[in-house]
Amino acid sequence: MSPISKTFFTPADETHESAVSIKDIEPFLISKDFIRLVFVNGVFSRDLSDISKAPDGVTVKNLKEALAEQVVEQNLAKHAKIEENGFVALNTAFLQEGMYIHVAKNVIAERPIHALFVSNSKANELAVQPRNLVVADENTQVQFIESYVALTDATYFTNPVSEIVAAENAVVAHYKIQRENTQAFHTGLTQIQQKRNSNYTSHNYAFGGAIARNDINVILDGEGGECTLNGLYLTSGKQLIDNHSIIEHVQPYCISREIYKGILGEVSRAVFSGKIHVHPDAQKTDAIQSNQNLLLSDDATVDTKPQLEIYADDVKCTHGGTVGQIDQDSIFYLRARGISEETAKSIMIQAFAGEVTDKIKNEAIRKYVEQLVSARLKA
Repeated sequence: MSPISKTFFTPADETHESAVSIKDIEPFLISKDFIRLVFVNGVFSRDLSDISKAPDGVTVKNLKEALAEQVVEQNLAKHAKIEENGFVALNTAFLQEGMYIHVAKNVIAERPIHALFVSNSKANELAVQPRNLVVADENTQVQFIESYVALTDATYFTNPVSEIVAAENAVVAHYKIQRENTQAFHTGLTQIQQKRNSNYTSHNYAFGGAIARNDINVILDGEGGECTLNGLYLTSGKQLIDNHSIIEHVQPYCISREIYKGILGEVSRAVFSGKIHVHPDAQKTDAIQSNQNLLLSDDATVDTKPQLEIYADDVKCTHGGTVGQIDQDSIFYLRARGISEETAKSIMIQAFAGEVTDKIKNEAIRKYVEQLVSARLKA
């Protein structure tokens, strides 16, 4: 984090809003049919957003406009703790703009909600602090996307914090796509609070940033809760991408699944640090954690640290981490069937990444992510 601490950043506000047209953001729109919130340099853009498709019972707006609502007062800054993370404290100090979603009891939000955070800074060293709050009441379903993109090559700092609350029987699907430019810094924290029989799925894709860190903390605080964390990170050049996760099994009969994969090239680095913490009362916990890494260069490095911390005696938990290169026997097998070496390697890498991207249930989102992965691997 030293490059971030050594840089003097200017907090973003309305004076830093830069003109961006719908044409500028079209390449980053997954589907024009989605409900859309757009933020430019941290400032909500009403002209570029489209929340008219939000159904009854689903509130979608800029967080700044919802600060007085009871649901916000009950949940905002109540889950992501400023005492435990300095970047959360920094974000909270500048808390203003961000995505706010509230799904009322017994409502199914079938249309995905897309929050697009665009950096269009013409000057270097701008700091953007998005704050997102998603609350899914009892017996609800919702799927939403966070996208972080850049239109310029300026140096800037993005520090988002997302708090997600899944009430009893709620089903939440969360996608985060980080495509900052190679001069940018990104530190993001996602805090999830789950109640009885809730289901939370995270799909996390990290492609950009000079230094990028993603923290995700899940608290399974109700019997029968399930969470799934899927992640894919692709690095090149001198990039450094960190992924840190903690899954807290507080109550019994909960299930967690985590698989993160990394593809590293050139002299890039990656870190995976994941912990499954099983509390004393969390009997019958079922947890699996896996981190797999593919090195495309002799100079790429990865530090992987999957961890189990178990204080209950009736559980089923496994974890593991692997680091390796492309299997040469498989390359030989493909080449023996008339496939070029370059194509054979591409097939192997795509298959490696596909185990994560194939888990995306929404077809439009899956195709969009697959295109991003394919384009990144060809670059």
